[in-house]
Amino acid sequence: MLKFLLWLILFALCWPLALLALVLWPIVWLLSLPFRLLGVAFEGVFSLLRAVLTLPARLLGAPR
Repeated sequence: MLKFLLWLILFALCWPLALLALVLWPIVWLLSLPFRLLGVAFEGVFSLLRAVLTLPARLLGAPR
């Protein structure tokens, strides 16, 4: 709701900029998708590495 109100204020003060933002937002979102997918992939790799590196300590019963 707050984003919508801010967009309305922007539309009232500077409607060409608001329309430009409205048109360009889907393009920016599409351009950011590969970076989001890379982020998810790297998070998975780092989680796997952490699990592999902490496995011996977990098997030996070390406190967390």
